[in-house]
Amino acid sequence: MLKRFSVENFKGFKDKLVLDIGSPNNYSFNSGIVENNCITKGIIYGINSCGKSNLGLAIFDIITHLTEKQKLLETYDFYLNMSGRKSFAEFEYAFNFDSHEVLYKYKKTEVNTLSEESLLIDGKEIIYYDFSRKEGFTLLEGSDTLNFSIKSDSPISRVKYVNNNSILTDNVENQVFKRFIDFVEHMLLFYSLDSRGYEGFRNGSEGIAEGIVNSGKVKDFQDFLAENEIIYDLYSCEVDGRKSIYCHFDNMDADFFKVASTGTRSLALFYYWYIRMKEASFVFIDEFDAFYHFELSESIEKCLREIEGVQIFTTTHNTDLMSNDLLRPDCYFILKNNKIKAISDLTEKELRQAHNLQKMYKAGAFNG
Repeated sequence: MLKRFSVENFKGFKDKLVLDIGSPNNYSFNSGIVENNCITKGIIYGINSCGKSNLGLAIFDIITHLTEKQKLLETYDFYLNMSGRKSFAEFEYAFNFDSHEVLYKYKKTEVNTLSEESLLIDGKEIIYYDFSRKEGFTLLEGSDTLNFSIKSDSPISRVKYVNNNSILTDNVENQVFKRFIDFVEHMLLFYSLDSRGYEGFRNGSEGIAEGIVNSGKVKDFQDFLAENEIIYDLYSCEVDGRKSIYCHFDNMDADFFKVASTGTRSLALFYYWYIRMKEASFVFIDEFDAFYHFELSESIEKCLREIEGVQIFTTTHNTDLMSNDLLRPDCYFILKNNKIKAISDLTEKELRQAHNLQKMYKAGAFNG
């Protein structure tokens, strides 16, 4: 699992920003939210233009050069911070895999241009490459034959190169390396209905209706809507060669996506990814409830909370979700002035389960 992430000189993040999700507090309630000493569910708050969307892009920058998954490269325009203070952006990820730490660090001048890359397992640097000097090495057992070819003009990530071109020995270090690669391969970022973009996890542009039909989940989707007090009689069909979801009414039938409200269509997009999330490693949903009633937002967060073994973080402006009934103080984060901290770290007051976090937030208790 991801336990810490930092970024510097990327888009709006001029100074180093650190997201620490590997230092949970010892709250006795909602303890299932912590796995392997990492926070697995979190909600990120912040005023407009504070950097919530850019934080998601920063975290998912890793998939742009380590994977062949879906990439939103157009969203990485104006890659470096406008201050011009540095000619590169710096990224650092710390992962925890069954007490083994993986530290991955790199520098980029633009989204497709690495300038330096380093991977450490349990404190030992096992892959390093300086792209300007064309110098580097790999120490993973089974990758030694690549040390000559790794020193080339190729712009490809050397971590990716080693993974794709080595028959690694079956030992603990290499197993941890493979788990790191697998984690990155299964990261998923997606947006609400307005853009419908996604990054990581898979490839292609499968339609929402097609995806739900292909998964055999039309009835389950109908029940999911009904649980949130949205009642439709749904069925799958093929229209002009495309799989569709239709609604049955007394006098006529209609395409679900033509009669559903904006919020309901947004909910369908969420459901499309929701039925796939158990296969993910890390999920980031930006402004997940932009079209939702506050009760629906809470219902969705409860659904996400029940998915085990997957880290899921959402951004929102909905303070009704800031409750110890849903999560806990070390799971609510505030992004402000190039810093992101859990509200438990923004007050000297000892926060207990009975505290009204939303009321405290609105009163300015977490401005520290």
